[in-house]
Amino acid sequence: MDTLVDIVKNRIPTKFRLNPVQDIQVLCPMHRGTLGVRELNIRLQIELNPASPQEPSVEKFGWTYRVRDKVIQTENNYDKEVFNGDIGQIIKIDVVEREVTIQFDQREIVYDFGELDEVALAYAVTIHKSQGSEFPAVVIPLATQHYMLLQRNLVYTGVTRGKKLVVLVGQRKALAIAIKNNKTEQRFTGLLARLQETGQPG
Repeated sequence: MDTLVDIVKNRIPTKFRLNPVQDIQVLCPMHRGTLGVRELNIRLQIELNPASPQEPSVEKFGWTYRVRDKVIQTENNYDKEVFNGDIGQIIKIDVVEREVTIQFDQREIVYDFGELDEVALAYAVTIHKSQGSEFPAVVIPLATQHYMLLQRNLVYTGVTRGKKLVVLVGQRKALAIAIKNNKTEQRFTGLLARLQETGQPG
């Protein structure tokens, strides 16, 4: 954890002149554990966007949100035209109106405090959530505690999200396990049977 935080907060920004919040994305194999999404988000928020008594914050649904926090949309919202996996940054918290304004690219979207269950902190996100996105720099923790999800295709997906820089942090053994594990979970959708029922070729 300490090494990862140092890489994100100090080493990459100093050497590559990248913004630790906007340019660097931590991608984790899983949610749980000391190197999972939840623990990393709590620690990275403290390090990269510490609380200030002069600025408002809001506590909702197990998270504390502050201005400048990086957040991710966790479900599709067609009314707001924001979708699962979109990453933005909080630019305003209005405690009187009970609203949070989040900037996604060039768009500013207003959320009522009660709608904050649709977002989560995004200093770290799962590799699965990052599919289809690209970031200037990616940092991926790999540890044997992620054993159940150490798969070659998952590491490949994570590594290919980085445009300029990819850093793997953790245990060599964990990387070796992932590279050797080429088994992907089989998905049983019933699609073939349904196609055969309709007379379509399988």
